[in-house]
Amino acid sequence: MPLTSGQLISTHQCLQTNVLWLHAHTVQWHTPHIPVMGDNNESEIIEHHDDEEMEKRRKTRNHSNSFLESLSSSEKEGHSSTQSSHRLLAYSDALISIIATVMILPVAHTKFQDNEELKQSIQALLTTKVAVYLMTFLIVTVAWAAHIRLFQVIERIDDTLALLNLACMMLITFLPYTFSLMATFPDYILGILLFCACVMVIGLIQCLIVLYGFSRPFLLNDQIQMSENQAYYKQHILKVIMKVPIMCLFASIFSVIFFQLSYVILAIVIFLPYISECLKWIRNKTIGGQVEDSPDSMLFYTYQPSEPLSKERVESFSDGVYAIVATLLILDICEGNVPDPSVVKKQFNNSLVAALQEYGPEYLAYFGSYATVGLLWFVHHSLFLHVTKATRLMGLFNTFSLAFVGGLPLAYQLTHEFPRGSRNELEAVQISCVIIFFAGLFQLAMWVAALFTERETLHPYVRYGGRDHTFMLAKLSLYPCVALGTFFLTCILSRFSAPIFHMMEIGVPFAFLLLRLLVRVVLALLRWLFCSARNDLDSVPVEEEDLRLPITDVLT
Repeated sequence: MPLTSGQLISTHQCLQTNVLWLHAHTVQWHTPHIPVMGDNNESEIIEHHDDEEMEKRRKTRNHSNSFLESLSSSEKEGHSSTQSSHRLLAYSDALISIIATVMILPVAHTKFQDNEELKQSIQALLTTKVAVYLMTFLIVTVAWAAHIRLFQVIERIDDTLALLNLACMMLITFLPYTFSLMATFPDYILGILLFCACVMVIGLIQCLIVLYGFSRPFLLNDQIQMSENQAYYKQHILKVIMKVPIMCLFASIFSVIFFQLSYVILAIVIFLPYISECLKWIRNKTIGGQVEDSPDSMLFYTYQPSEPLSKERVESFSDGVYAIVATLLILDICEGNVPDPSVVKKQFNNSLVAALQEYGPEYLAYFGSYATVGLLWFVHHSLFLHVTKATRLMGLFNTFSLAFVGGLPLAYQLTHEFPRGSRNELEAVQISCVIIFFAGLFQLAMWVAALFTERETLHPYVRYGGRDHTFMLAKLSLYPCVALGTFFLTCILSRFSAPIFHMMEIGVPFAFLLLRLLVRVVLALLRWLFCSARNDLDSVPVEEEDLRLPITDVLT
């Protein structure tokens, strides 16, 4: 029987209703509900964070829709030509991490003579190269931190911004060469002039990026888009950006008159945020009150230690450094540990296995060094799993830690460079212990800095103590303690310094495997010693108790 037009319309509406009902329930069925670590409290925390994230996205989407509706047709066309900045920022982080890390190659590939004292070699050859590496690493990471702050203000890009960023990256990658000229020829002003010129041009490009971004407000972050003080934000950001180029201009002028003073000005440029914060603190103490010069809350370009940095970019840059260091280790193996075929035929009777046995110490040093790099990355990864927001102070400690991680190829080269049992081998092993010690110590300093602002930087289930807090502290303390113990042990047993060091490198991975079990045993022992009188705690499962009670409460 044929249907009438009214029946067809009614049937079509019913089908639309059923499709919408199925779509809504399908979304509900596919909503992830995965408990974290098998714990109800932590799963509730994660669900709470998911709800907050969904609410934030919904508000952002509604604001974006209302903002788009208020734009003219030409502005809407410009907004549609923009794209997310994720790939551009990932490329920039990878480029900067490579430039910062490869400066260790001139240091690591320094050749020593067997009859040459290592102390004399360090004074004559390594001191200048190590200083150049550390200062270059700091300078490049300062430029990278400025790049982070800039693109926390500008969240979307177009072709113009992408090209301006490429020009900025080209000059940042040229900075290590200019600083190498300064270190190699300290009495010549050409290196200073090139360095200052690069920094000034980088500052001008960043100013152009800011002006271009504020001329198209849809490129900016939500806070500035919704603010009524965009003119203030633009002036404040430009003023902060121009401080460094202006100081470099003065440094270039003084290089002609009194070039020693220009080095002092360049050192001030590196530590300018912390000097500015100290001067601001002194001014506030002198005046007797804190002066507020911002019409509303300004999260960026504040020079405060608690100023937020992009956690994702800090992780991306750190991963790049760890990956490059691990790659440099295997490059050294491929370059210097492949025997020549004619040597194998003449000296080893055409036996490749016998020829490779000569490189046994190099292989052992490689696997130990790679295990050290990998486990330091593992600790860094575990730390940032508990971090919700990275701060400027945490970024500073992370920079120092990565600078020492970048020195691990030097440790690899030194530990197998000298004859077994010699004085040079002992000093090389001790230098390697110092590098590993400071790399782990600054990771621990990041955790301490996060604890000072724990409500803003750490997840609740970590900052309130318990098993996760204790386990994280144990992981961060393992490498500094082991490296320090190995250093003093090699002082006592100097003849066995290299075997002790390699045993430390290979034994630490097994210590990480046993660490969680040891933490549980220690916590259970403390609970049995100090909480045996509290019968009401006996009925609480161990996991729930650890998450609810801080370790300080357990001890008291």
